[in-house]
Amino acid sequence: MKTTRFLVAAPAALALALAGCGGSTGDSGSDGSASGEATSGAPTDDSNCASEDVFCIGLVTDTGKVDDKSFNQSAHEGAEAAAAELNGFYKYIETQDAKDYAANMAQFTNKSYDVVVTVGFLMADATVEAAAGTPETKFIGVDQGYDPATVEGTNITGLIFPEDQAGYAAGYLAGLMTKTNKLGQVLGLEIPPVQKFAKGYENGAKAANPEVSVTTVYHPAGDNAFNDPVWGAGEAKKQLAQGADFIFGAGGNTGNGALQEVAKASGAGTDTFCIGVDTDQWDTVPAAQPCLITSAMKLITQGVTDTIKVASEGEFEGLQTLGEAGLAPYHDFEDTVPADVKTKVDEVVAQLKDGTLETGVTL
Repeated sequence: MKTTRFLVAAPAALALALAGCGGSTGDSGSDGSASGEATSGAPTDDSNCASEDVFCIGLVTDTGKVDDKSFNQSAHEGAEAAAAELNGFYKYIETQDAKDYAANMAQFTNKSYDVVVTVGFLMADATVEAAAGTPETKFIGVDQGYDPATVEGTNITGLIFPEDQAGYAAGYLAGLMTKTNKLGQVLGLEIPPVQKFAKGYENGAKAANPEVSVTTVYHPAGDNAFNDPVWGAGEAKKQLAQGADFIFGAGGNTGNGALQEVAKASGAGTDTFCIGVDTDQWDTVPAAQPCLITSAMKLITQGVTDTIKVASEGEFEGLQTLGEAGLAPYHDFEDTVPADVKTKVDEVVAQLKDGTLETGVTL
């Protein structure tokens, strides 16, 4: 395990591991709108979270849903898996408005939950404040980087990922395969984790093919930046009209809208392709399968599961925990990707992993 005061997750599929709201709620013992059934013998509610014999996990999303088929869902499934492994109780809250971050976390800390997972870069400040106020609860901030000069405590860790490496590998693939030398990417809010994906994608594409151009668009600031599939679809349609034959959709449901627009395009899967993000979106966004050649993954699910298990054993070893990133399998496009392209992408991935290749991304 690596910590920086980093966690190494399981390798990605395809062996391409890279070193690279007042809110609605659900719980592990409720009905189908929540996170699944409690495991045999596990607590069915949070009435006894203060007991040393009961392990309780709470998760708070930013302004998004746990079934976004991408970022939030990956974290949710990681917490759910940890509860199953630890025979614990799990409940989530979907934030509706950013002003409710603190109140939503307090719903868990007031009941003496053992671990609270907060999902999203924008929740960092609220998470740090909550951790300082409730040292008996462990806090895991997904996509949150903390400054050791201002953040103290062994009850908090930020789970971060090398998004630039996953983006670079995906862009390298697109740069090798493009026929138009025009690539696009439709993104969520312009925040560091998304920027790292975007800049990595562009740098990888240009490393593979110096003739390539990349059109990049971020969603305007707003609470729906990661939940605006109509906007995402519209931006993808513009990029297709401009000749882009590979489009990277990175931004929750916003990116999903872009993927599904590409999937409807003439030539999808033969002349035009899309690339998913965060998880293997072949499984989570089947409507994108006609164009989905791969996904630039952050191994969030395994990272969240493993970090919760660390929390169950005691204090965190580091203020930051580093997960892994990777490329998803090519699935039905296994024969579409030429053998020499696969070899080159594999070489780049290996170099990123061992540190002999840098992405050149700086923020």
